[in-house]
Amino acid sequence: MKTQLDHLVVLAKTLEQGVQWCEATLGITPGPGGEHSQFGTHNRLFKIATPAYPLAYLEIIAIDPQAKAPAQGKRWFDMDDAQVQAAVALEPRLAHFVASTDDIQGARIALKTLGMDRGPAVRAKRHTRKGVLQWQITVRDDGQRLFNGALPSLIQWGQPEDAEPTRLHPRNSLPRSGVALQSIAVSHPSADKLRPAYEALGLEGIALETGPANIAVELRTPKGLISLQSLGL
Repeated sequence: MKTQLDHLVVLAKTLEQGVQWCEATLGITPGPGGEHSQFGTHNRLFKIATPAYPLAYLEIIAIDPQAKAPAQGKRWFDMDDAQVQAAVALEPRLAHFVASTDDIQGARIALKTLGMDRGPAVRAKRHTRKGVLQWQITVRDDGQRLFNGALPSLIQWGQPEDAEPTRLHPRNSLPRSGVALQSIAVSHPSADKLRPAYEALGLEGIALETGPANIAVELRTPKGLISLQSLGL
């Protein structure tokens, strides 16, 4: 099995605040995103891909005030958690990352054998100017990220069982943003548990060490080299 970084997740109290943060911190305006009706959220996106991280983009996501709350379960990425909401109310924060796989069910099983329930693979889709994006993503009923966001959610683009599966990926429609991912590193007190999980997934390109809970990324931006950190969120 092989997985790789798909995208970084930055949580914001509102999408407007997320855009303002992006402009002030990274020196760019994020591109358009869309709505996720089943989770009551919306987002903005921009490409951060490099040869080392060919799929990578950054997602700024917030609760959509015009949308209904999920009928069952909670919103993804711990967005209903009071502590998380209090933190992102102060400033948008890097909180999680998502890993792309071509065998999401196999990846889920690999984690389950290690005692880690990443949640069911939920189907989702949204419309774009270049067609309908379809994907499956692991979302627990309680919405938890696990390990302070250091255990990635899993995503598989397209619907493999369809006769003509959609193989669109956001990178295909996102223009160059002027921001490029240089590195991503994870530290966590339970790195000894995370390491077998990363190995079972075949997750590459993400450094992991024992230490305070943190996801740290370095981005080359119009404002120079910028570091974003989750700081245990």
